[in-house]
Amino acid sequence: MQTISTTDDLARFCEAAKAESYVTLDTEFLRERTYYSKLCLIQMALPGKNGAAVLVDPLVDGLSMEPLYDLFRHEGTVKVFHAARQDLEIFFVEGNVFPTPLFDTQIAAMVCGFGEQVGYETLVRKIARESLDKTSRFTDWSRRPLSEAQKAYALADVTHLRVIYEFLSTELKKTGREPWVEEEEAILLNPETYINRPEEAWEKVKTRTTSGKFLSVVRELARFREEYAQSRNVPRSRVYKDDALLELASTKPTSIEELGRSRLLLREGRRPDIAEGILSAIKVGLEARPETHPRIKEDHEQLQVNTALADLLRVLLKAKSEQAGVAQKLIATSSELDALAAGERDVAALHGWRAEVFGQDALRLCRGEIALTARGQSVKVIPA
Repeated sequence: MQTISTTDDLARFCEAAKAESYVTLDTEFLRERTYYSKLCLIQMALPGKNGAAVLVDPLVDGLSMEPLYDLFRHEGTVKVFHAARQDLEIFFVEGNVFPTPLFDTQIAAMVCGFGEQVGYETLVRKIARESLDKTSRFTDWSRRPLSEAQKAYALADVTHLRVIYEFLSTELKKTGREPWVEEEEAILLNPETYINRPEEAWEKVKTRTTSGKFLSVVRELARFREEYAQSRNVPRSRVYKDDALLELASTKPTSIEELGRSRLLLREGRRPDIAEGILSAIKVGLEARPETHPRIKEDHEQLQVNTALADLLRVLLKAKSEQAGVAQKLIATSSELDALAAGERDVAALHGWRAEVFGQDALRLCRGEIALTARGQSVKVIPA
């Protein structure tokens, strides 16, 4: 098996890929010790049972990724990934580029009735009729040299993907559901999907406290943590974890001595540069004017949910999912159903292909225009 370690070799393979209708890709990376994923390996395969399949070693000094990025921009070749989100984030952060046109086999499989968040191993077994050797699953992909077993494991992520892509692509053409997949992939190709703004980081911190002053301190602590983690490429949790952040927002220390009394702040968070940042963030949060205090968006626990209607919507979703052969969670989440039952209308289930499959009837059910009845083993929609 070929491992590409020079720009010239990468350029030659990518030029060959441009002549094909598609190329399958995957990456191996590490993220446990960094904020941004560390790209450790790239796998690619050309069409055909015996089509060329290669590994690309991005850790080699002097290897430019530009030939790969040029392939990504080539509209004549479909770039096929499975569960592409993390792969795309890496290429967006490192090269400010997305692979287009894109085909994500996980999304396609959910649209084709293979279940929710279907894994690659499942598709290999059900479509390619093969099995995967999982012994190298927990490899440290940054260590060199890679063993032959590790290389074979990595290549299997793109060689079987060829059969899976061709099968799912054919199925989508038969059902006319290609636009459904493209609608989902548009989210993956939107830069906003991967941009983490420090000023918005507080929204991901779970708290039931609605005090404006408390939330103002949470916002500033989350902002500092995000800025620190991004600038030094370390995980957020290495700065301080959410439980420590909430404790600090509650106790509001104003000095190093008071900060030292924290029960949940770990040793890393007591470093002088982080400690000073914490105290500064708390000061800014406390001094914020009331009109600038953040507010928690009304969550579904606070919504006035009609529980009986929510239950009916779940029955309708199950019926529509089975009828369309599409994973339920891809159509609507449980929280979206609760929102609908509470009168909310700004939910994804009411837009695009979801509205056609489920959303239009969901609204009719909410308005009392239709009812549900059981006939045999199935649920039917009837006029109310």
